[in-house]
Amino acid sequence: MLKLQLPTDPKWANVAEDNIREILVDHAFCEQKAASNAISIITKYPENSELVEAMSALAIEEMEHFRMVHQKITDRGWKLGRERKDNYVNELAKFFQKPGFNRAETLVHKLLFAAMIEARSCERFKVLSDNIEDSELAKFYRDLMISEANHYTMFLKYAHQYGDEICDVDVIWEDFLKFEAIVINNYGTKEHIHG
Repeated sequence: MLKLQLPTDPKWANVAEDNIREILVDHAFCEQKAASNAISIITKYPENSELVEAMSALAIEEMEHFRMVHQKITDRGWKLGRERKDNYVNELAKFFQKPGFNRAETLVHKLLFAAMIEARSCERFKVLSDNIEDSELAKFYRDLMISEANHYTMFLKYAHQYGDEICDVDVIWEDFLKFEAIVINNYGTKEHIHG
């Protein structure tokens, strides 16, 4: 379903489990950034009422996920700590950093970018849920994996809805999947959701 071209090595879950605090802190900030991205789309494209409604609901859901992850952190006696830089996301963004796109094309790119991050997060949550020994966290990540999959399909749906008349969304997506495989090949050894 996700069509990611390079799966995460299950050994990454061992790296993650060896430092669950770092994974949870990184994950919390991923959820916060996802909420911020949804709000940013609302701010930049307020004329698309259906999209505004969807992004409003998404922002609320992502902040609820942030709260849930934060609760996992505090339940273990830890504090949130500072935001971690997400090098994977920054590298991924380079795919769309080409001049000359109009506002409508930029929206499609933002939607595809969000879809890709949700897809990889979904895949990483599955790896965690299938491979970590902590049964509580395994269930937690299994449940969140389902949410991420729904977000992924929603972003792709809106990319097609707003993009099919102005560009070939499927071709862009296929090229982006190839690019993502190159980027993610450099990750998978750190205790970050995309690390």
